[in-house]
Amino acid sequence: MDKNVPQYSVQLYIYDLSRGMARSLSPIMLGKQLDGIWHTAIVAYGDEFFFGGEGISSCSPGGTMLGPPDTVVELGETEVSEEIFMDYLSSLGESTYRGDRYRLFEHNCNTFTNEVAQFLTGRTIPSYITDLPSEVLSTPFGQILRPILDSIHIAPPGGNVINGGRNV
Repeated sequence: MDKNVPQYSVQLYIYDLSRGMARSLSPIMLGKQLDGIWHTAIVAYGDEFFFGGEGISSCSPGGTMLGPPDTVVELGETEVSEEIFMDYLSSLGESTYRGDRYRLFEHNCNTFTNEVAQFLTGRTIPSYITDLPSEVLSTPFGQILRPILDSIHIAPPGGNVINGGRNV
């Protein structure tokens, strides 16, 4: 690495949307243990970036109504400048990560953070997060709930939509 190129820290913020209830209720409801219902965000350049039903949003780290994250994972550093990153997010927000493209099981905040983490650092987010939808859907109760859960669009309050809202 060139010592003259600035390095920017990249973190993964992990939130349990169930606030611990998944750990207690999942064995009864799904027949298997889930440690949480995960929402994730990327923190870089002094802001937190996430994807939800409103598109790509940003806020100060820990600035949504979810409060501080349950876990912070250091993903490493990037040489990608903030300007290039914001252009990248703008492009994603106009195509792949528009709000109307949000799908709770297939195309969600974790899909977004995994893609952005790879863009910035070459690393993926932990598989226990990305594998959660298939774990839930592999159960009979998950299949029963799917039509209801597919209609849910999670957008943690407190973020500023970068672009790509639900308007097509």
